[in-house]
Amino acid sequence: MNPPELQSWVPALALAVPGLPLVATLLLGLALFRKEPPSEKTTSRVAGVAVTLSFTASAVLSVIFLLITNAPGQAQALDVHLGNIVHIDEYTLSIEFLIDRLSIPMVLTTGLITAIVMRFSIRYLHRDPGFLRFFLLLCVFDVGMQVLVLAGSYDLLFIGWEMVGVSSFMLIAFFQLRDGPMRGGLRALVTYRATDVGLLIAGILLHQATGSTAFSDAFGTSSGGVWPHATTHLDAAQTTPLALLLLFATMGKSGLFPLSGWLPRAMEGPTPSSALFYGALSVHAGVYLLLRSAPLLESSTFGEEAVIVVGLLTVLTSTLAGRVQSDVKSALAYATSTQVGVMVTVVGVATWMHSGALAMAVVFMMIAHTALRTLQLLRAPSALRDMQEIRAALPEHQQHSRIQALFPVSLRSKVHALAHRRFLLDELLERCFVMPTLWLAHHADRLERRWVGLLSGAPSPEPEAAAPSIPVKTSPEGRS
Repeated sequence: MNPPELQSWVPALALAVPGLPLVATLLLGLALFRKEPPSEKTTSRVAGVAVTLSFTASAVLSVIFLLITNAPGQAQALDVHLGNIVHIDEYTLSIEFLIDRLSIPMVLTTGLITAIVMRFSIRYLHRDPGFLRFFLLLCVFDVGMQVLVLAGSYDLLFIGWEMVGVSSFMLIAFFQLRDGPMRGGLRALVTYRATDVGLLIAGILLHQATGSTAFSDAFGTSSGGVWPHATTHLDAAQTTPLALLLLFATMGKSGLFPLSGWLPRAMEGPTPSSALFYGALSVHAGVYLLLRSAPLLESSTFGEEAVIVVGLLTVLTSTLAGRVQSDVKSALAYATSTQVGVMVTVVGVATWMHSGALAMAVVFMMIAHTALRTLQLLRAPSALRDMQEIRAALPEHQQHSRIQALFPVSLRSKVHALAHRRFLLDELLERCFVMPTLWLAHHADRLERRWVGLLSGAPSPEPEAAAPSIPVKTSPEGRS
């Protein structure tokens, strides 16, 4: 088949990648309203078949993409426009996918890892009362993640971004009768909601600057101008606020400094969801966003420097905090945060050097790190026992690091204490952001009650409790 014939299959395959899990989501969602939920076998088959077919569609789409782009005279990226959803005055929300050398590896990785974790979850959650709810949320996540990596505009990317965030919060709080998962889920939800504003405002500013949020309008898409060599026609004054807002959104989604406190708390959810979200895919969504927005970073020197600084601070704090953890899942959470910080730093360096090779290296790092963390987190329940058996078979000896010998014991003790409390970042965030926000909300509520009572002529009931507070858990412990 020649390239035009192959290209005719692209829209259907691109739509099938997120569309099949969406169908499974709707079917499982309707099953929640039945008096008797479907059996575990039926639930797993509906979700498993949809995810497997979605991965198959992504694999076929990848092969067709390679055949088309390797043909002489063909474009190196495919824009797929499937129609408009909303059209209001000058604003149009359309289903537009961008298939290039960045989205294809992520689509394949998302489909494969989701299928593996879903297969693992069938036995792991056997006879759990939330079996149907878990697989429903996995399908929601698969739809959101596939939309995120295939999106051809910031609007569509934001929709996938939010679907990933909602499913993430609900899976962290999956065990609803325990206090730890609920607190961890609320912490993740607050962090997501606060930082997602950055992505939303960035889309609005980009629409004002270009009249559209499509990547094709903001970046070059002609031959030789596709990712990782895309460019933007916007100047530094326009791209600097965009770069900072996108970095702010990335800090929340990927657990970067100083907002990484929610990541170890997210391990309170089921082990399969921890592996899928916070070791494999969701935690890399921010890195993907920065890679996709690389032309904006390249046009803003301050934005590049901010990305590098945040990445290095994340590496430093997460490395030290991870070394003082007493449970395997929290240690893996901080190890994940460290590696994500390394990737973010490399993204900043790649944009500063205008190096497409470094950008491609980050994609390889994401795929390799995804595979490694998925394996480690899925094995986390038995990893501690394995380590104890290995240590029992070795002769007893104590090793001293040469680096440790360079620093006095008192200094090491202070660093250990600070690392155990995550360098007081949680306390600072609570005092400087959380508590002032709650105080303002409390007094705004009192003011609203008084105005309502004054306008209605009836006495307004005062709130019974004082301004709420959120206790900070300084040393979160994951669950295996």
